[in-house]
Amino acid sequence: MLDINYIRQNLEVCKAAAIHKNRTVDWDGLLSADEKRRQLIGESEKIRSQRNKLPKGASDELRVQGKKFKEDLKRIEDELKTVEDVFNNLLLTVPNVPDSSVPIGKDEHDNVEIKKVGIPKEFDFPILDHMELAKKHDLLDLERGTKVGGYRAYFLKNELAQLEMAILFYTLNKLVSRGYTPLIAPSLVKEYTLFGIGQLPWGREEVYHFQKDDVYLAGTAEQPVTSYYSDEILSAGDLPKKFVAFSPCFRREAGSYGKDTKGLYRVHQFNKIEQVIITTADEKRSLELHEELLANSESILEDLKLPYRILLMCTGDMGEPQVKKYDIETWMPSRGAYGETMSNSFMGDFQARRLKIRYRTADGSVKFAHTLNNTAIASPRILIPILENYQQKDGSITIPDVLIPYIGKSEIR
Repeated sequence: MLDINYIRQNLEVCKAAAIHKNRTVDWDGLLSADEKRRQLIGESEKIRSQRNKLPKGASDELRVQGKKFKEDLKRIEDELKTVEDVFNNLLLTVPNVPDSSVPIGKDEHDNVEIKKVGIPKEFDFPILDHMELAKKHDLLDLERGTKVGGYRAYFLKNELAQLEMAILFYTLNKLVSRGYTPLIAPSLVKEYTLFGIGQLPWGREEVYHFQKDDVYLAGTAEQPVTSYYSDEILSAGDLPKKFVAFSPCFRREAGSYGKDTKGLYRVHQFNKIEQVIITTADEKRSLELHEELLANSESILEDLKLPYRILLMCTGDMGEPQVKKYDIETWMPSRGAYGETMSNSFMGDFQARRLKIRYRTADGSVKFAHTLNNTAIASPRILIPILENYQQKDGSITIPDVLIPYIGKSEIR
C-alpha cells in the first residue's frame, strides 16, 4: 500500500505506474474520499476541542451544549467510518511504483534478459521429456493422482519422491549455513495476510478459500512469513531479519487451463523453500539484499549444474506489489527453451504498510520496514530440468552430485 501523502504529491507518477502495470484505479473516487475523510477528521477535532473548553459545571445551558457536541460528534464519526471504508478499499487497489531500472512493457515479451549461465547440453541421442523418463522408471503416477486428488494432482514415486525431498532439504541447509533462520510455515492463513502481501484484492481467483473457517490455503511461504511480524514494532538494530521457510503451496491456476498442462510444470499443489527478508527502509541496502537473494538462487542452480538465465521483469509482468523483480529460468531440453523456476522480488514498504510492520530507529522515530522475497527452490517444477538434463543415452538418469548423499545412489535405472 502506498502512503496517501505520497500519492497526492506524486499523482502522475502513481497514475503512470498503474497504467504500466495494466491496472485500473478510481483516482477521482480515491482523492474525493481522501478529501472528505480529512474534512470530517478536521470537524471532529474541532468539536472535541470546543467540548474540552466547556467550563466545568452542571447548568442546563452546559448540559444542552454538551449533548449537542456529543450528537454532532457521533454523526461525524459515523459518516467518517463510511468514508474511510471507501477510502481504504480504493487505496488497496493502487499498485506499487516500479524502480527506475525496470523496463516499461505490456507482458512477458517485454522482459529483458540480463544474464545467461551455462551452456545447454547437446545430446547425441533422441531425448525423452520428463514425463517419458518418469514413465520409463516408474517415478510418477498422474492417473491415480487425478483419481484421488482431481485435475493436476500427482503421486511422486520411488527415486523422484526422494529427489524432491533431497533438493528441498539441501536448499534449506545451504541457506541456513548463510545465516538465514529456518522456518516451517503454516499453510492455512487468515485473509489479512493475503491483503497484506498484495495477493488481494487482485488475485482472489488464484487462492483456495475455506468459507466455513474463513481461512485460505497459502500459495507461497511469502504470505505467512512476511506476516510473521505484522502489527509489531521491531528495533532497527535487529534488522535485517532473514528467513528460509518450507511450506506446501496451493494455487488454483485460474485462467491457465490449456497452458503448460502436460506433466509437472503447472500443478495445484507443490512444495517450496522460500527466502524472505525484512529490513530497514534504506533503498540502497534493500537493492543490495535483492541481489543477495538472487545470488542465493543462482548458487543452487550452479550446484545442480543446470544452465539458466535471469530476466529483469517489465512493468506489465511483475505484479502489483513489486518495485523490482527478477525471474530465473532453467533450461528444459524437451522444450528447447528456458522455463521459470524462481522469482525474486523487492517490495519497498508496500507490504509493510499493509501489515503494519514497523521498526524504531536509534533516534526513537518509527518507520515502515522494507520486505523482499525469493523462491529458493520449488518442486516438482525443478525436477523437470534435473530429469531432462541428466538423462543418459542408455535411458538412465544421473543424480546431481550434491544430492547423492541424500538419496544413496548416483543414478536412476
